[in-house]
Parts: sequence; C-alpha cells; structure tokens
Amino acid sequence: MRPGTPTSIGPSLTKPAPPSRVPAARGRSAPPPGPKPVSGLRRWTIRIGATVLILGAAGVTFGLFGVAGLQVALRLREVAVPELAGQTVAEATATLSDASLAVRVEPLSRIHPTIPAGQVVDQDPVAGQITRSHRNVKVWLSSGQSAGAVPSLLGQSERGARARLQEDALGLLRVSEIRSGRYASDAVVAQEPPPRGTATAVSVLINRGERGATYVMPDLIGVYASSAAEVLRSRGFRVTQTDEYPYPDPRVGTGIVLRQFPRPGFQIAHGEAISIEVSQ
Repeated sequence: MRPGTPTSIGPSLTKPAPPSRVPAARGRSAPPPGPKPVSGLRRWTIRIGATVLILGAAGVTFGLFGVAGLQVALRLREVAVPELAGQTVAEATATLSDASLAVRVEPLSRIHPTIPAGQVVDQDPVAGQITRSHRNVKVWLSSGQSAGAVPSLLGQSERGARARLQEDALGLLRVSEIRSGRYASDAVVAQEPPPRGTATAVSVLINRGERGATYVMPDLIGVYASSAAEVLRSRGFRVTQTDEYPYPDPRVGTGIVLRQFPRPGFQIAHGEAISIEVSQ
C-alpha cells in the first residue's frame, strides 16, 4: 500500500450492472402490431362508396313504392260491369252511372221471347267483366216476342230499306228489279207485305233506272273489216281490231272479219266496244 492512498473499510462498493431484458416465454407469440393510420384518400373513398350504396338503396325503395302505387291506382280505376238485362234505358243509365260507366244504345233491336220491347236484351262488355271506369257499355234493346208492324219502304234506296228492316228486326226476303223512267233510280217502288202489315220478312221491288236505246248486234262474219268498222263507228260504237289470222281457204281474201264480239243477236248500246278478228 502506497502512502497517501485511502484505505477501504469493509467490502468494496461497485456500480450495479444495468438490468437485462427478460426473454419472452417460450410458446408465446409477440403481440400484434396496432392498426395503421388510415390515409385521407382512402377515407374519402370509403365515404363516397357508402353514400352511393345509401342512394342506390333509396332509389330501389322509391321505385318499388312507385310501382306499387301505380298498381293500386290502376286497380282503383277498374270496375265490374253490372247486369243490365231487362232494364229500360233510363234504369240502365242510372245503374251504369253508379258504377262510373256510361251507356251507349245500339240502333238495331233484337227479338226476345221474354224481355218486353224497349228493355235491354244484350250488352257489351258482359255483366261481371272487369273494365276501366268511364267506359261506354253498348246495349241492345228488345223488339218483343215478334216483329212489329212492317214499315213503309217506298221511295227509299236499297241500302236505306235494308237498314230500316234491320232496325225493326225484319228480314229481307227477296229483291226484284225493274227498269223504268217513271220512278227514281235505285228506289223501292213496291213491297210485300204492304206498310202497316205484320210479317217477319219483306220483299221489295227496286227500279234500276231506264236503260238507254239498244241495238241488235249484226253479223259481221265475211264482211270487209274496214267497211264494217266505218259503219259502226259512224253510229257511235267503238270498234277495235284485236288480231289477224291466216285463213286456209284461198278464196277468202285479206281483211275479212273471221270472229266478232259481241256475237250476232246480242243487244248493244252506244259507247260499247266491239272487237273483231280479221283474215291475214
């Protein structure tokens, strides 16, 4: 020991060593790392996607409600057609008005064995059918068990007579024709049975108008076509030469009428066409 060196008393004091890390227990994994912070761009993407999903769901819901509402509205506009058979026009009008429908009376009546005249015998649409509101319902009225009195058809046209008979539920039995200048053309000049009679069908006589002057077609066979055509054209007829044919008999020259139409004896009038075929 050197002089002047302090003498240690008791055990020597040393600096304690730093604590060592405790090793992880065997069989245990390290704790997972914490969540990474979400970037700003990814945050906006998530928000936009959620907004789109919400709007899509709202649109689908709105569409479903719209379709359901439309179906309900259409069902509210549909009504059932009521039964109208046996009702008068006034009663049918009131019945249909209560169902938000209108009546349309057809002009032609129909014979029915039990429904009295003037009452509904048929309808379209039929009773019980579902249809839209404010629609017209066509109805046909009964003419009774049998046809009524025969109306007067004198002076009416054939078309007018047919329509009147249908309106009165009568049939047209027969149509006869005459040609006369004493009556109007295409007019009924007689009927059977007469007016105010009783029948189920009526026969009529119709004037077709006076025919103009007619002539008997002459025999042109063997006549020169040029001469025959000149005479006929001077009388107001139209003559056309349709074709030329060689004739085997050498005694028959060229330009001789071989065939004609109309044939000899037929009635023809001014302006009618006459065709001839001549020899070549």
